[in-house]
Amino acid sequence: MPSVTTSHREQRVAATPTGPARGPRGRGTRQAQALAAALESLPGFCSAQEIHAELRRRGEHVGLATVYRHLQALSEQGNVDAIRDANGETLYRQCETSVHHHHLTCRTCGRSVEVEGRAVERWADRVAEQAGFTDVGHTVELFGLCPECAVPARDDAAGSAASGGGAGSAASGGRPTPP
Repeated sequence: MPSVTTSHREQRVAATPTGPARGPRGRGTRQAQALAAALESLPGFCSAQEIHAELRRRGEHVGLATVYRHLQALSEQGNVDAIRDANGETLYRQCETSVHHHHLTCRTCGRSVEVEGRAVERWADRVAEQAGFTDVGHTVELFGLCPECAVPARDDAAGSAASGGGAGSAASGGRPTPP
């Protein structure tokens, strides 16, 4: 996995079943602990509905509105990563690092890696300074094809070109797809 380093002060605290998971009002709750445990076990980015379904599968009685509130609070606190898919739906996953970072996400299968963005950080600082802003935050989401999905996409394109077809496309069954 690429290293993640930035000059930002933003620190993230992992939400774990026994750790400092906090509800929207800053107090630890059974629901927050159950949500943290579900996030740890789910692969990749998932919608609030998928996380709610996992909680129900585990026998937890947590309402969907509560899941949304907790995910929003955890996202604002930096305890979970949140990105938007092509439909505008926010997807969440447990943070894999405790420092500010960005994501490079496959638009076919949804695989995501955390990447450092020193050039982005420098650019954001420069733009903010030029505009006279301070204490500026940002979100950068990068989308592309992972190595595994790029091979079939190239094969599809080559096959379509050889048969006189158009420019072939990758399968669209995966998430998230960029806007």
